[in-house]
Amino acid sequence: MKKQDILFLLATVLFFLPFFTVESVYLWYKSFNSSHYFIMAFLKFSILATYGEILGLRLKTGKYNAPNFGIIPRAIIWGGFGIWIASMMVIFKMGVPAFLDNKMGLDGLQVAFNASNFSGYKLLGSFAISVFMNTTFAIVFMTLHMITDFHIGRYNGKLKALLKPIKFMEIIGALNWNMQWNFVFKKTIPFFWIPAHTITFILPDEYQVLFAASLSIALGLILSIASLASKKN
Repeated sequence: MKKQDILFLLATVLFFLPFFTVESVYLWYKSFNSSHYFIMAFLKFSILATYGEILGLRLKTGKYNAPNFGIIPRAIIWGGFGIWIASMMVIFKMGVPAFLDNKMGLDGLQVAFNASNFSGYKLLGSFAISVFMNTTFAIVFMTLHMITDFHIGRYNGKLKALLKPIKFMEIIGALNWNMQWNFVFKKTIPFFWIPAHTITFILPDEYQVLFAASLSIALGLILSIASLASKKN
């Protein structure tokens, strides 16, 4: 392990340790989280998802930063994505159980899903929400995420990237759709994201966005692995 890895690990531990060891910090987090849902969604994703991408960059290049990487622009965009994702989580977890109850004849699924205790119906509801979300919204989100990454790189990772219009048509034509379809969509959605988000929706409400944001650490690593595999091929 290199010196930079030790320092990075130490900084990670020092950042997260108070939330687990200092009761007042943990209680503040719970209180703020319950009363400021979207602010916390912004912060969770901007910190954790960017953290995942930094780890992915380390895996891919051996460095924690690069001239065109743009940690700050990525963090801000991830915060915006976090608000979007948190909104979609509410919409899907309210809409899918209602749809299954009212249109598919699964009477009682909404009640079971919203109950605090675990049950087969709660598992079924969580799995259904994950399937619907990952086969619709997630595909749009992952594509937009790839576009914003490319856009930030065009401006060498500088903050001015956030002020410049995204040239969607140019970027879409330049993206690696083979990797996006054959790895990100076909493999990670059914084998990772659907099971992972099933767990997400089983958890109590106050932990769902945090867990989803934590999963975005895995996203950074997955995309780095995909990039490395794409270069080898």
